[in-house]
Amino acid sequence: MDSLPHSTDAPLPTSTEVLVVGGGPVGQTLAVALRARGVDATVVDQQAGPADTSRAAVIHARTLEVLTDLGVNDELLRLGLVAPRFTVRDRDRTLLSVDFGRLPSAHPYTLMISQDLTERVLTDRLRQLGGRVHYGVQVVDVKQVTDHVVATMEDGRTVRASYVVGTDGMHSTVRAQAGIGFPGTAYAESFVLADVHLEWDLPTDETQLFFDADGLLVVAPLPGGRHRVVAPLDPAPEHPTRDDVQAILDARGPQRTPASVREVVWGSRFRVHHRLADRYHAGRLALAGDAAHVHSPAGGQGMNTGIQDAVALAGHLSALVDDDTRQGDLDAYEAERRPVAASVLTMTDRLTRLATTRSRPLQMVRNAGLRVLDRIPAARNAVAMNLSELGTDPNRSRARS
Repeated sequence: MDSLPHSTDAPLPTSTEVLVVGGGPVGQTLAVALRARGVDATVVDQQAGPADTSRAAVIHARTLEVLTDLGVNDELLRLGLVAPRFTVRDRDRTLLSVDFGRLPSAHPYTLMISQDLTERVLTDRLRQLGGRVHYGVQVVDVKQVTDHVVATMEDGRTVRASYVVGTDGMHSTVRAQAGIGFPGTAYAESFVLADVHLEWDLPTDETQLFFDADGLLVVAPLPGGRHRVVAPLDPAPEHPTRDDVQAILDARGPQRTPASVREVVWGSRFRVHHRLADRYHAGRLALAGDAAHVHSPAGGQGMNTGIQDAVALAGHLSALVDDDTRQGDLDAYEAERRPVAASVLTMTDRLTRLATTRSRPLQMVRNAGLRVLDRIPAARNAVAMNLSELGTDPNRSRARS
């Protein structure tokens, strides 16, 4: 990709219509969608520069749909890897195979692409629209005045904005400044995440979820011949080695033709939280993405739900910028998106608890149930609709009712 050069010397404006705090995929999507509507949006991020690790690695059909009008899909598709199938296995035995090919969408697949590439595509589009991410800028205080918001940076600079949106993650400064609660819990287990080069005989264009008595294992394809490996492990190593990942694959992966890890490209550990913001806005402050909801990575829903938040919020904010009396638009945004996040939290929590149960009787019931579902086309289609997040589209819901 011929990425435009990253500039760090562009001055931070003293005023803007919408200040977006957080320059990840959600914040950049919001800024792109706002600028495409003619709204002056400024993005700040406390990190020193763009992401250089893969992290979130899947874009679902519904997300590609909402991104259609933003001018980024062609490049995402060029850089990503199309994965048309999701398979659940008990070691060598297939329990459930979900084919996305029949989804009622122009994108009947999942797109596997690392988060750093997704951000680069969004950054290039943002710059084409006259915007940029101001890195190394940390917001420490946000004060609402009658008709605007004043955001203060760590170095004392201030930005006046009509509205401020927090896309700044689980530890959101904007959410804290807005006084919005973020109840929930963390799962007990830690997780290993690693991008690897491996040799194995299973298809290289589908995501595999393995269930085993020792715990789950996800192996998903990435561009460039890499695979993403995710597995709960307590305690998980902070920097998983080749031997660490190989031991997980040996214990939980295919047995007849075992996988062999050649190299770990990047790895880390993380803990999974399950939280939902009490509200999605307070006055002129709004939330999107992980600032509003965090949940298990089961199904790869996190970034996707956040990007969909951003596109929806852009429509409401652009209306508000045009007519400041339309304060009900932020209520409409919350009414539209918070139930979606609640549904995703419920689904991912069930998937995680189902996949990580250590009870052998429950594992046997789970596996038998999945084999039954695999024989019912309507059930497989329902799973595909939920994983792709097409099931959260209100227009499709109304069409089915």
